[in-house]
Amino acid sequence: QFFVFCHGLLQLSQLLVSGYLKSSISTIERRYGLSSQTSGLLASFNEVGNTLLIVFLSYLGSRVHRPRLIGCGALLVSLAGFLMALPHFLTGPYQYDQSVPSTFSNSTDLCQRGAPGPWANLSDGSCTPHASRESHEVLLVMFVAQALLGIGGVPIQPFGISYIDDFASERNSPLYLGILFSVTVIGPGVAFMLGSAMLRFYVDIDKVSAAEVQLTNKDPRWVGAWWLGFLVAASLVALSALPYFFFPREMPKEGRHRQAGFPVVLLRNLRHPVYLLVVLAQVNLSAMVAGLATFMGKFLERQFSLTASLANMIIGAVNIPGAMVGIVVGGAILKRFQMSLRQCSALCVLGMLLCLLTAFPLLFLGCPTQRVAGVTYWDRYQGLGTGWGHTPATDCTAQCRCSQQGFNPICGSDGVEYTSPCSAGCSDVSIHPDGSILNYTGCSCIAGPGRAGSARPGTCGTACSHLFMPFVVLSCLAGILASISHTPSFMLILRSIQPEDKSFAVGIQFMLLRVLAWMPGPVLYGSAIDTSCLLWERRCERRAACRYYDNTLFRQRYLGLQFFFEVGAF
Repeated sequence: QFFVFCHGLLQLSQLLVSGYLKSSISTIERRYGLSSQTSGLLASFNEVGNTLLIVFLSYLGSRVHRPRLIGCGALLVSLAGFLMALPHFLTGPYQYDQSVPSTFSNSTDLCQRGAPGPWANLSDGSCTPHASRESHEVLLVMFVAQALLGIGGVPIQPFGISYIDDFASERNSPLYLGILFSVTVIGPGVAFMLGSAMLRFYVDIDKVSAAEVQLTNKDPRWVGAWWLGFLVAASLVALSALPYFFFPREMPKEGRHRQAGFPVVLLRNLRHPVYLLVVLAQVNLSAMVAGLATFMGKFLERQFSLTASLANMIIGAVNIPGAMVGIVVGGAILKRFQMSLRQCSALCVLGMLLCLLTAFPLLFLGCPTQRVAGVTYWDRYQGLGTGWGHTPATDCTAQCRCSQQGFNPICGSDGVEYTSPCSAGCSDVSIHPDGSILNYTGCSCIAGPGRAGSARPGTCGTACSHLFMPFVVLSCLAGILASISHTPSFMLILRSIQPEDKSFAVGIQFMLLRVLAWMPGPVLYGSAIDTSCLLWERRCERRAACRYYDNTLFRQRYLGLQFFFEVGAF
């Protein structure tokens, strides 16, 4: 029982490191200018190191000192967590377009009519060879850290599961494994809550004073302290690793059979129809969860205009506990009715069918894309957009000399969003005594009553907050129903294969889940999300992060993929 406790703690903190990246992914995209495809690849890259080793380590199974290997893996995971935070300390302070010159930059993104010469704007001027090299270094460090995270995680789950299943009585084993699996689900939940807390702090909290920061966390340019959470999580993993170096290697030896050779065991398991079908169903479910975990925060931010912090809080406090409830309920039904294998599979099918029925309406619950001048709204910008963020020079901004890359969204009094004060032709700004911007005036592109209109800082948002609660309730319900099948499907595997193959079969199962679901999943979702982008940021002539999405396409492609995998699992 003490081992189950320690293992729960270690899995929790290991998942805190890997889950925390998913909670801060939209922030890291914004900070370093990544597309969703790149960030999806980054999120799934830890599976690469993992996959290469997991089958062989599981095959070694009971021949090695399992607890000690788990401890070594955990120390690697901790190192990876510290490495993930390193880019923050290697790069300079975060820079963004602003209307009021500050200590960092004397540029402004207001419309300066007839000002002498093209004035410097941050977005255009920031492409030095150093900046370009910096972004490559950041990605390299993060990809290496993710690979290490995968390698370190290899022994943790299969060895822990087989160690417990070898020791526990047949009756208690499902209970212990159920506890571990529910922790596996709490882990990401805690990670999203940690993300929610950390992203409220400004990214350069250690580099600039609070007075110099002109952004609030509702601003689309806001970048939270994404690196702080990695330091917290990595420290926790290092602490949880310590007890493993003191657990004994041995277990009761009675009834141990001589192990067959590696290829024989592999083929024996892969030819087993129940094993294979259950694993394929789990592959579909895992692919769904991979996309959900990686981009759900981003989806909520864009569809319902939430801050990154609030989106993480919803996922961590509602969606993930929901899935946990499902897993525990599934395990409890199993124990209460002592189910046969056939009943286990019937329970899985029923859970998935109900999940499909609740998930289908989600495809229709969402918000239209906000009206953005020159991107989705052409009233005064007739036919001039290039779709690449080159703000069209129309009559109303003709003399403004706007930067083509400026990004400091404002919401006009006409309800249309503009990518920067300059693109709305605003020439004046009124400032609050505390240095924050109250509003922009003299905006020649915004029709006011008989004169130039005004605008407030920040995006206009998508006006459909009334759909947010139904969406959260339904998605939580679908999650509960899908995860009821979690424990019964595991029991189907553990009880249908030969006892001496157990450790190995679980290893192959995790490998197949990684190769077929966790690795391609986030990249597939990221690519699908990228296809719904309307306006890309450009950095150093490369496509960076997406600034505006077609919300309807985003929803249909993102949730449609999820629905597709749910049908597959069913």
